[in-house]
Amino acid sequence: MKNAILGMQMLFVAFGALVLVPLLTGLDPSVALFGAGMGTLLFQIVTRRMVPIFLASSFAFIAPIMYGTQTWGIAATMGGLVAAGFVYVILGALIKLKGAGFIHRLLPPVVIGPIIMVIGLGLAQNAVHMAMGKSGDGSTQLVNADISIWVALASLLTTIFISVFSKGLFKLLPIFGGIIVGYSLSLALGIVHFDNVSNAAWFAIPHFTMPEFNINAILFMLPVAIAPAVEHVGDILSISNVTGKDYLKKPGLHRTIAGDGIATMAAAMVGAPPNTTYSEVTGAVMLTKAFNPVIMTWAAISAIVLAWVGKLGALLQTIPLPVMGGIMILLFGSIAAVGLNTLIKNQVDLHKSRNLVIVGVTLVFGIGGMAFGVGGFSLQGISLCGIVAILLNLILPKDIGNTRFVDNAQMEE
Repeated sequence: MKNAILGMQMLFVAFGALVLVPLLTGLDPSVALFGAGMGTLLFQIVTRRMVPIFLASSFAFIAPIMYGTQTWGIAATMGGLVAAGFVYVILGALIKLKGAGFIHRLLPPVVIGPIIMVIGLGLAQNAVHMAMGKSGDGSTQLVNADISIWVALASLLTTIFISVFSKGLFKLLPIFGGIIVGYSLSLALGIVHFDNVSNAAWFAIPHFTMPEFNINAILFMLPVAIAPAVEHVGDILSISNVTGKDYLKKPGLHRTIAGDGIATMAAAMVGAPPNTTYSEVTGAVMLTKAFNPVIMTWAAISAIVLAWVGKLGALLQTIPLPVMGGIMILLFGSIAAVGLNTLIKNQVDLHKSRNLVIVGVTLVFGIGGMAFGVGGFSLQGISLCGIVAILLNLILPKDIGNTRFVDNAQMEE
């Protein structure tokens, strides 16, 4: 019973972030709950239930899912996500054969940093539009603009306050807190509508969506898997430090990254967002000393059970647009900052022309919306800049990195 209660607590910690992704991308939050629970259980099977970690909706895929559903539809987007999950499985096999070193050679910080920055900054305009009560593309005013700004500010400031000033378990719930305060203000201002909740059944089958495999959607999604795969290594290192066990050796990084991939594939097979390891849950494990992986089994089972509660799914979909927009401003800004920190932490010297070329071209291609197409095939956004960054890193000679631009002070001398 104790493990079951702790499991519910872990799900509570992850809940806000878990349901935010489907709400932003137009997917069903009930299906996301089911996909997170199923994905976590599959991850435990692959890793022999050794790692106390919970898997749920990945923020890195928000922009690609939004673009994919608008371009090819949900089913084809899910097919692309299945392929992205398979990339993880292949990486797991390569790590088993060659060791983890090749990942750092193929994807050094100078490649990963700008890709992560593009993931965040590429959505900046969507976040602002939603905070102003507009649709993601800004074409339609869905909620009164004056009301929207106040609601978005309330959500944003609450999320910031909890992130900065809270302690203990509350510090792990910034998104959840932001949703609660923004939702409460929205209720007071009369912009929440409960018609769908009243009509929803208590027990309802989630709206599962089977994938369709479209080559354009697949090729678009494949490079997107790069940044989350590298982030996975950091998450496993983090939970290893918390528990005092080296999960990179046992069960092994090849098993954890393959487990993540299988969890993502399984989620996409039913119409849920891709799964990733949750740092919020790692923080909760550290605070509660709940190192038993069985606790995550109970968290997964709880998520699967809640997925079949129809009124919960309908209630989640009543969260107003500006509430999510306010949280997105901080969320996507934070993602971009993580990319910047990747460059700083690893001391990537942008005075070196090689590094400057890779970072500069990647950022402009990704944020500027550069597109490349031949016939019915096209690449743009994160997928294009990911491929460009990798190719530049492989092609540009290493020694040109020693050439530095001369600053004004040197020129004056």
